Amino acid sequence: MKYFLRKFYGFYNLLVRGDMYCDGVPMPWFVSPRTKQIKPFISLLIFLSLLCYKVNAADIYVSTNGSDTNVGTKEKPLATLHSAIRKARELRRLNDISVKGGIRIIISKGFYQLHEAVVLRPEDSGTKDSPTTIISAPNEKVILSGGVQIKNWKKLNQTVAGLPKESIGKVWVADIPNLDGRNLHFRQLWVNGNKAVRAKNYNGDEMERILSWDSEKQTCKIPLQKNINLANIKGIEMLIHQWWAIANLRVKSVKIVGNAAELSFMQPESRIQSEHPWPAPWISDKTGNSAFYLTNAIQFLNEPGEWFEDLQNHKLYYWPKTSENMLNAEVIAPALENLVKIEGTIDQPVSYVSFKNISFEHSTWLRPSKQGHVPHQAGMYMLDAYKLEKAGTPDKPTLENQAWVGRPAAAIEVSYANHTAFESCRFEHLASTGLDYKKGTAENEIKGNLFKDIGGSAILIGTFSDEATEVHLPYNPTDQREISTNNTIENNLISDVTNEDWGAVGIGAGYVKGIKILHNEISEVSYSGISMGWGWTKAKNAMENNTISGNKIHHYGKHMYDVAGIYTLSAQPGSFITNNVVDSIYKAPYSHLPDHWFYLYTDEGSSYFTIKNNWTPTEKYLQNANGPDNLWESNGPKVSDHIKQSAGLEKPFQYLLKEKANYSKRGINQAVDQSVVLELVFKTGNLPGNNALKTFAKENNLLPGSIYKWKNRLVIYTSSLKVESLQQTLKRLDAAEIKLYDNLFYDFNREKNCGDKAVAEWDNIILSANLVKDEKRQKEYLAYHKTQFEKWPEISKGFCKAEFQRLAIFKNDRQLMLIISIPKGKSLDELNPKTTEGNPKVDEWNAIMKKYQEGIEGTKPEEVWVFFKPIE
Repeated sequence: MKYFLRKFYGFYNLLVRGDMYCDGVPMPWFVSPRTKQIKPFISLLIFLSLLCYKVNAADIYVSTNGSDTNVGTKEKPLATLHSAIRKARELRRLNDISVKGGIRIIISKGFYQLHEAVVLRPEDSGTKDSPTTIISAPNEKVILSGGVQIKNWKKLNQTVAGLPKESIGKVWVADIPNLDGRNLHFRQLWVNGNKAVRAKNYNGDEMERILSWDSEKQTCKIPLQKNINLANIKGIEMLIHQWWAIANLRVKSVKIVGNAAELSFMQPESRIQSEHPWPAPWISDKTGNSAFYLTNAIQFLNEPGEWFEDLQNHKLYYWPKTSENMLNAEVIAPALENLVKIEGTIDQPVSYVSFKNISFEHSTWLRPSKQGHVPHQAGMYMLDAYKLEKAGTPDKPTLENQAWVGRPAAAIEVSYANHTAFESCRFEHLASTGLDYKKGTAENEIKGNLFKDIGGSAILIGTFSDEATEVHLPYNPTDQREISTNNTIENNLISDVTNEDWGAVGIGAGYVKGIKILHNEISEVSYSGISMGWGWTKAKNAMENNTISGNKIHHYGKHMYDVAGIYTLSAQPGSFITNNVVDSIYKAPYSHLPDHWFYLYTDEGSSYFTIKNNWTPTEKYLQNANGPDNLWESNGPKVSDHIKQSAGLEKPFQYLLKEKANYSKRGINQAVDQSVVLELVFKTGNLPGNNALKTFAKENNLLPGSIYKWKNRLVIYTSSLKVESLQQTLKRLDAAEIKLYDNLFYDFNREKNCGDKAVAEWDNIILSANLVKDEKRQKEYLAYHKTQFEKWPEISKGFCKAEFQRLAIFKNDRQLMLIISIPKGKSLDELNPKTTEGNPKVDEWNAIMKKYQEGIEGTKPEEVWVFFKPIE
């Protein structure tokens, strides 16, 4: 009874103020005509009021025209999301009956500049029946921005020391805004919604290559550049390209040494950069040294679209593009690292809060300007890293390096939260990570969002390593609530991300359990599309039952290699990679190894995966130091068109595709798929059994019929695209010797040499022999085969008559591998005699060839060609 009386007096006060509404409609006044009082209508008033609150959720309105002293109705909205969250929190604290159906914070269209991060705490949680939803008003665009507009631009009409001659008369200037009593410091700038370029010494995508790196002295030599005197420049930074990551290094000093400049760097990045073993500066006469460029000097401001922030003189300089009018341009610099933080605890997580149709824009990240940035992988930066003097740790006997990493700041950070969601939101113009679900996040959903123009990863999720834990130690906490569990990332468009930290990824999942990454489309990324796993370990850890399915990944690897559309690490029992489409990897101009790119890549420790029905143009995959029980099945260009067409955004979300960034003009890699032979020679008695070999085939994307054996030897007839991967995984079979036959010196092809179309299916017969030791006779043998099609056309006619589909001969040193391909179901004994029917030239050819050939080790006297039999 006390509760209802309390509610009544609240309603009465509202009526007296004239502020009581039901679903936005003013409640009627019930006044006794005799007493002019409200008392006779108490029961009716309470009934109507409770009915109103029972049917509707509590709506709190926010508008750019509002005031935080208002009550938060549609007619009297609040001005900030911060105040709206506080009002919602109070409604829940007081158990207000209005929130029984949930709370909606409805934000009207407009640009909302944040002066601090919006924080949601456990007290802001909703429930399953009463969730809290932060949503834009229907069909209106709401921008929560961490940026500051820079105004009052003027044409530069005075001399500025260091400004290049070609820039005089073309540069505009504005005062740097004062923020909390200091200059606003930033590393990004957006002009009319487009990201401008921090002035650098090489224009466009051009970079130069370092001359050397001295790890002991912690210095780097670079070539001198015309018209720029580096010795007189302060505050410059170096970006260096190294394998699968970049590093941002603050330059401490420059020493001119002949035609080179020797750079030294600030601490702590100088020590970390020189002590960690990988990814390190690349030095190679064959593929070129690591590429670099310098940035952050007015001397580099020499083309349209570049800017320089002069903190000492409180000025910002910008050379506009021809399409930009600085008198009315919208110029925004970021000021906040975090726009939103959802922060629960392990015992009190934040629950049932969602954001819908909200734009998050203009976050900053200043750590590279203060401490440098030396990433380890996937954007995680190294706090300490070094090579072990004596390799080996208890968990990894061969480990030679150790590292401890930190995690970059994100525009939106979520910790210890469940049943939260971001749906149909936009994440744009952000300096580092877009959305980061960290420790203790479960049953959350990231769905139907746009991630575009982001400096780091679009989405990170799960633990990657606590700062106090070495990165190779498996993570498996005692309290399982820490683990990121059963989250879903689906139908998001990710385009033009990792555009500053080139080693970040589209979607990065660390130690996760039960994650579902479904039907996302990812393009225009500098490194890998999806990376899942951490730890480089086969040991049991927190990961299991993860799924990557139905995604479309293309136009990736723009800058960095050792890369894949989908990349995994460590043991993940019960996990699936299925029905994805991966295509169109860029030709990265400064990659350390130009061929070291892949469509699918299961890296160190990857175990217990099923990789099935993924469409790729070729089977260019890598399995590096994998663990047991991976199943590869039906991947590559023969995957059904239905799977190919179904990948990517599902129909309700395809409206996002109009937001895709333009593709780079760089070329696309085309993998050359050629046949090769791998031979393994074992010590007597060490040959693996057939069951072990069948398991090996399943784990390594090999057809069951591609493995053959003879005595103590195995032969694998496969694609050249699988060689790099097999050279890693074949070590598990403990062969005494592994030989690669990729020198194809003779190739009869039915379609080319007979004019017939090849049959749909065929069997391969594999034979081996040695050439004689006489090198002169070896050369004669090769010369015969080089001219056979022209000088001995009868041989091809015999092969055509015998229905040979292909006949290929490979050579390694003096050993030959002969592959004869015949229609499936037929035998060589049946077909081979047809080669000589009415064709005596074949007999003559065979007689000549005998004098050049002899048996391999282990053959009987007079035995030359030996047959390898397929495993059963």
